[in-house]
Amino acid sequence: MEKKQFQAESRRLLDMMINSIYTHQEIFLRELISNASDAIDKLCFLSLTDDKVGMDRSDFFIRLTADKEKNTLTVSDNGIGMTAEEMENNLGVIAKSGTQAFKAGLDAAEKEKADIDIIGQFGVGFYSAFMVASRVTVISRAYGQEKASRWESEGADGYTIQECDRDGVGTDVILQLKPDTEDDCYSVYAASWKLQELVKKYSDYVRWPIRMDVETTEKVDTGEVDEAGIPKMTWKTVSKEEVVNSMVPIWQRSKKEATDADCIAFYKEKFRDSEDPVAVIRVNAEGAVSYRCLLFVPAQAPYDYYTRDYAPGLRLYSNGVMIMEKCPDLLPECFRFVRGIVDSPDLSLNISREMLQHDRQLKMIANNLEKKIKAELSRLMETDREKYEKFYAAFGVQLKYGIVGDYGMKRDLLTDLLLYWSADREKMISLKEYVSAMPESQKFIYYASAETVERAARLPQTEQVRAHGYDILCFASDADEFVAEILMQYDGKKFCNVVSQDLGLDTDEEKAEAEKAGEANRALLDYVKEQIGDAVESVKVSRKLKNYPVCLSSEGEITLEMERYFHSLPGTDPNAMRARRVLELNLDHPAVKALDAARSEDPERAAVMAKVLLSQAELVAGIPPKDPAAYSELVCSLF
Repeated sequence: MEKKQFQAESRRLLDMMINSIYTHQEIFLRELISNASDAIDKLCFLSLTDDKVGMDRSDFFIRLTADKEKNTLTVSDNGIGMTAEEMENNLGVIAKSGTQAFKAGLDAAEKEKADIDIIGQFGVGFYSAFMVASRVTVISRAYGQEKASRWESEGADGYTIQECDRDGVGTDVILQLKPDTEDDCYSVYAASWKLQELVKKYSDYVRWPIRMDVETTEKVDTGEVDEAGIPKMTWKTVSKEEVVNSMVPIWQRSKKEATDADCIAFYKEKFRDSEDPVAVIRVNAEGAVSYRCLLFVPAQAPYDYYTRDYAPGLRLYSNGVMIMEKCPDLLPECFRFVRGIVDSPDLSLNISREMLQHDRQLKMIANNLEKKIKAELSRLMETDREKYEKFYAAFGVQLKYGIVGDYGMKRDLLTDLLLYWSADREKMISLKEYVSAMPESQKFIYYASAETVERAARLPQTEQVRAHGYDILCFASDADEFVAEILMQYDGKKFCNVVSQDLGLDTDEEKAEAEKAGEANRALLDYVKEQIGDAVESVKVSRKLKNYPVCLSSEGEITLEMERYFHSLPGTDPNAMRARRVLELNLDHPAVKALDAARSEDPERAAVMAKVLLSQAELVAGIPPKDPAAYSELVCSLF
């Protein structure tokens, strides 16, 4: 039998197919199943106008047959089949697609009538079989033909075609799997469990049933009885033909066919989450890019979510065939927590169907999904606050990072989704809720930062604000102050840090009196500065304190909380990014008065008191003493 040769360019392309184009060996099964599905689509379409086909939709199927002893895998279909000439044209010339030619031959009306979405476009997927097979045999009988043809090849050396017999129309692709090596286990593709796994992963939603023999263990009667006359039973491994794919994906079904409860069950199974998502988002879009999607907003973050190991992205399908396990381009970074599936027939896939040729369609889908996710989160905040707060506890930091990132490009999208702890109401509120409750006399959105919201609410600098009846937002996240810096204002109201900024609460007369008090007590301020040295930038009279003796504030762009954040980063120089500390004294407090009196009466005691008050201010600000033992001795020396 004469062996035919691939064209020179085809031989080079075949070598690329085997060694370069596909990144995973297991992709071959997806490609062969997709080709089988296309063949059935063609015959199904033909049956609409040709009564001689004698088959309806329920008659079509794909079958996987594995033979462990022979180390072979066969993918069969009862689709339209190929003639010897079509084998020559489609299998002998790599990258010539019979499917593409079939689609090109349909007019618009026929395409609409057919209601089919053919997967194959490039005519190269078949050759992915050579990644796992040393020899590939194709036996195919075309519709309307009495005889079949047998195509066989061991790779780039060429192929043979001869006439043969086959019962019924359709195609068998028989793979002689390669021998196992130290690096690759090819025989696993003859194991039913592995085939089921790959079908579920890549081809679960191919529209035609995929059948195969599945091994199960059953209890059977041995035909014997025990002494009591009870039949003896034993376990036996049996093989039964089963349909191993779902066929119709849940995102293709209407809400009547698939309820939210059904979608949640799907999510928990497919994405391995033990907890219900807080929201389910369905989209069925038609237009320049048609697609369906089923998205979920989780209630809890995965264990690795805030690590570099976490890989965001949505599962990307084209006509029910999975193209990418995680496609990050479909989600903005701020919504990277969303999980789900996007399925579109309009994607411009590359030759391996594993990546996209360009991202115009993806950008259109991503822009729409961004709006859908924002709308769903806004709805959740308004209608089910408890659920939203549960979501926010897990992913609120991500929203804040989204505002800070890219120089605030997403701030308009995300600002209304933020929640902060209200010191006055003692619950989480939005910026909109804060501003709408502000008295007319209130100029700023006041906030206080600390390691916890409880500590922020009790900072000494909050006293003056709360004395005026104004609420304070408590910041406890590393990103909170950076968010305030990026936003600057909300609904015309500027943000004001109660620790480091002018609160705008003093009248001109009160400011003048404070300046006079500072000048009148210059000796005390200079004395305290002299005793504590470079620990602070300056010492001044406080206009904010009412009941506390001292507090620690800062000057300049770097606040105490920002300093704490920067110093928590690995490799940061502890002397860099430091806040310019200011020690503020409450002249009306007994402790400060006692210090002032001790300056002349007991200078040594006064020096200790100054250092203790600094340490007290640092502790209240969340800064632990560098030497706790020395601090303890300092306090004890006052007794």
